[in-house]
Amino acid sequence: MIKIVIADDHRLVREAWRLLLSRDPRLDVIAVCENGHRVVEASRVLQPQVILMDINMEPMNGIEATRKIREFSKDIRIIGISVHTDWAYVNGLMQAGANGYVTKNSSGEEMIAAILQVLEGQPYFCKEITNIHSTTTNTARAAG
Repeated sequence: MIKIVIADDHRLVREAWRLLLSRDPRLDVIAVCENGHRVVEASRVLQPQVILMDINMEPMNGIEATRKIREFSKDIRIIGISVHTDWAYVNGLMQAGANGYVTKNSSGEEMIAAILQVLEGQPYFCKEITNIHSTTTNTARAAG
């Protein structure tokens, strides 16, 4: 089974992801964390294979938590989850060492696809992000 930790500061979001992922027999949510400090601590102790990391958490955000996890583990796969589709958030998280990015508008099937793809060593960006990026790139090319 794939060991997963969920980090999000909203209880309902944590519970929803846990419930959704528990339906897949390949996945095992071994911890849920409400902030960056807790996810760093849980990752150090539990050594999950995948972390679903919210970006906006207090007092430590997901980008800083990702950096701290990378100090002791290169093997844990980290997928950013956020309502933000702005490339600044995506780039910030990826530069911190994340392996993928999924918006909270994504489906459960897409999250599972992201988990499986990052475990294979491939980065994953949800459809919403790739669609926005291609639209922005095409608009910039047309204007240039």
